[in-house]
Amino acid sequence: MNILYILRASSQVVKGGDTIQAYKTAEALRLLNVSIDIKLCNEKNIDYSTYQLIHFFNIIRPADILPHIKKSKLPYVVSTIFVDYTDYEKQDKSFKGRLLNYFGRDSKEYLKSIARMLVNGERIQSFQYILWGQKKSIQYILSKAQILLPNSETEYQRLVKAYEIKKTYQVVCNSADTHLFNCNEESISHKDPKMALCVARIEGRKNQLNLIKALNNTQFDLYLIGNPAPNHLAYFNACKTEAADNIHFISEITQEQLADYYQKAKVHVLPSWFETTGLSSLEALFSGCNIVATKYGDTESYFKTEETFYCEPSSTSSILTAIEKAAVHRPSITNINEARARYNWQNTAIQTLEAYKKALHEA
Repeated sequence: MNILYILRASSQVVKGGDTIQAYKTAEALRLLNVSIDIKLCNEKNIDYSTYQLIHFFNIIRPADILPHIKKSKLPYVVSTIFVDYTDYEKQDKSFKGRLLNYFGRDSKEYLKSIARMLVNGERIQSFQYILWGQKKSIQYILSKAQILLPNSETEYQRLVKAYEIKKTYQVVCNSADTHLFNCNEESISHKDPKMALCVARIEGRKNQLNLIKALNNTQFDLYLIGNPAPNHLAYFNACKTEAADNIHFISEITQEQLADYYQKAKVHVLPSWFETTGLSSLEALFSGCNIVATKYGDTESYFKTEETFYCEPSSTSSILTAIEKAAVHRPSITNINEARARYNWQNTAIQTLEAYKKALHEA
């Protein structure tokens, strides 16, 4: 079985959950004797004839997908990774933010695509996308896909509600590396209850600014690990300006270095305005951390154990209260091992391979 993965053009520079999901899924599938090549959407002269199926990632970037559907004429599946920025964008009280909030979700995404082209030089590969806009493009992609691969049942239901397209789908779990990120009773007992982590790209949706405000000059040392998103440098500077001495910024580090931080910290916080999963929360949970998470999105599909404390992203007091509760709770190794048995890349690969077989059978 020969599969072609197509990723967004910026996936190597601005690495996100979609990047990790694609590469880790491919790595696990290769162990099941599936041949996978990974290409960026802006690569030219792809020889589609060598593949049986295309796997796209990230439905909110339809301009990256449309040209390859037309050129290849191959059946395809889509890992939808359907993020909704609506609640986050409502917080933007700037003139630009207020202006954009007059538009609906898909109109705003269309305008952002045009802005990325004009400001960042991200070329729009599809003339169809320019004509159709965001919503019609997404509806077309969904309707023509052999099968959709959401990361949760709730993600699929959100997708149907937003685009009114019901399609064959299979939930494929998001996962973390169970070999690198692990714990035992002894390592759990040595964690620092005053050390909190937030592992994420620094940008408005991840809500680090409110997290900083919540923990400034408290008993906790907060380590923000990640690079600023290219279009969010003003937000990053605002975070640095707001931060007190107990807030520490660490640029993107290797997975091995990250594992060391997870081993030390008692709490991992991701108070985002929206998450489909929150891969760093899974990594932290597997490492024995208690989790502070948002209820906005699909996180409750993944984090159902006593090790998870939910917060309201708009409330600094809610964020602080959740962290304080997480800092004194002893995580259950049984609960952690159950999550590790469910959300690992081997399971992701098995579920994905099953979807490929269904897609090729239907095609």
